[in-house]
Amino acid sequence: QVQLVESGGGLVQAGGSLRLSCAASGRTFSWYAMGWFRQAPGKEREFVAAIRGSGVTTYYADVVKGRFTISRDNAKNTVALQMNSLKPEDTAVYYCAARPGSATMVATGYDYWGQGTQVTVSS
Repeated sequence: QVQLVESGGGLVQAGGSLRLSCAASGRTFSWYAMGWFRQAPGKEREFVAAIRGSGVTTYYADVVKGRFTISRDNAKNTVALQMNSLKPEDTAVYYCAARPGSATMVATGYDYWGQGTQVTVSS
């Protein structure tokens, strides 16, 4: 069982930055691939970024590539999403997710989810 708690959301102007963090419980954090997803009102949950357990390999949605960076600290059981050059269309609830084994961009492939943190980007 893995419990995930996100933090770091908030209100920011377009062009600004935010750093989201996700703290995970458990002693085998490095066994889990971690992903960030987001869901805007009236839209489906969409993939943002993912990272393998080792932290070496990362994956990004095209719409955030070059602006967002995912990273993890296995010693601290945390995963972060650094978001730069934010746009109003990045406004959504952002969720952290975990799955044992390899990373995937498919939301249904993740077994554990956090409660979400709101990110609002004003124009």
